[in-house]
Amino acid sequence: MKTLHPSTLALAALTIAMALFCLSFIDAALLARSRAAERAETAGLAAGLGLADLALFNEARYTRHPAQADLHSAFQDHPLAFDHFPTGSLMPPRTYAYELLDRKTAQPD
Repeated sequence: MKTLHPSTLALAALTIAMALFCLSFIDAALLARSRAAERAETAGLAAGLGLADLALFNEARYTRHPAQADLHSAFQDHPLAFDHFPTGSLMPPRTYAYELLDRKTAQPD
């Protein structure tokens, strides 16, 4: 009886994983095509209501939209506190919003 090499099993697992990965793209394309009317309806609703921006993430108020975020809401405990939400690592803080903040107030905090 001939035994399988571990590399053969690894190649088979990799092939199956790659096939499933490609199938996920096909499924996404089919879903996008079937939901095109729903997306157009949602876009029309957003335009009709005059919504300015879409919510990028729904976890925390400082990750919903970077233009409407409070500068220090991510650091509610202290500046070196860990972020409680994973989207904080996906969207870094805006660097241009932090320049010269100490010179804009009459009294330092």
